[in-house]
Amino acid sequence: MTAAVEPASALPRGAVTLRGVRKVFGGSGEAATVLQDLDLDVAPGEFLAVVGGSGCGKSTLLSLVAGLVEPTAGTVRVGGKVALMFQEATLLPWLTAAKNVELALKLQGVARRERRDRARHLLGRVRLGRYADKRPHELSGGMRQRVALARVLAQDAAVVCMDEPLGALDALTRDQMHDLVEDVWLEARFTVLFVTHNVREAVRLADRAILMGDRPGHVVHEQANAMPRPRVMDSSAVAMRSAALTQSLKEEVASHDQSDYFVI
Repeated sequence: MTAAVEPASALPRGAVTLRGVRKVFGGSGEAATVLQDLDLDVAPGEFLAVVGGSGCGKSTLLSLVAGLVEPTAGTVRVGGKVALMFQEATLLPWLTAAKNVELALKLQGVARRERRDRARHLLGRVRLGRYADKRPHELSGGMRQRVALARVLAQDAAVVCMDEPLGALDALTRDQMHDLVEDVWLEARFTVLFVTHNVREAVRLADRAILMGDRPGHVVHEQANAMPRPRVMDSSAVAMRSAALTQSLKEEVASHDQSDYFVI
C-alpha cells in the first residue's frame, strides 16, 4: 500500500493519520525494517514531539508524512500541504535571506512584487527584518534557522515536519528559538511533528510527546502535556514532567543496549 497525501476535503486540514505502517529499506538479503506496525493520529493544529534512541525511525516517520518515501505497507494520510525544516538551514549561499524566502513563493507561482513584499514581511515575523539583504555567511546559525523558519511559513503548509531543527544551536540561541517557534505556531496554528533528542525541549514545546522504540521503530509510550504556556526549560514543572519521559526513554534504550546514546 502506498502513502497518500489527502486533499483537505478528504481529511481535516493539518490532520495526520498512519495505520499499520511498515517501512523496509534494501532488497532481499540486506533488507532492514525501520518501522513496523506504526499507528499514529495527530490532530489539526497539534504540536507533537517525537523522541527516541538513534536509529529508531524518527526521521523516516517525517519522510513518510512529507511524501518523500512511501510505506512498504500500511497507509499515511495527511490533510494538506507539508513543509520540512531540517537541522541545517539548507539556504542557498548565493541568495540573500529575502531571496531564499522568495524562492518558496516563486515555486508557488507568486508574482515578483508580491513575493518580495511577503518575504520581507515573513522575515519581520521571525525578527530578521533588518537582515533581509544579508547572505547566509553573514548570519549566525540562529539567524539562518530563522530564515529557514520564514521559508517554511512562506509555503503556507498545513503540516510542518521539523527534524531536530535546533539541535546544532548553542543553549541561549536554542532557548530564543523555542520562544520564536512557539509564537509562530500559536499564531498560524499549523500542525507540527517535531523530532528531538532533547526531552526537556519536547516538554517545553509540545502538546504531546511520543516515545519510539527501536528494532523496528514503533510507538511505545506517549505523554500528553496540558501545562500552561509559555513554559520555561529550567522550571521545576518542566523538569518534573521531563523526568518521567526520560526514564521511559532510558529504559527503552537500555532494552536494546544502545550504550552510545545519552539523554539530555
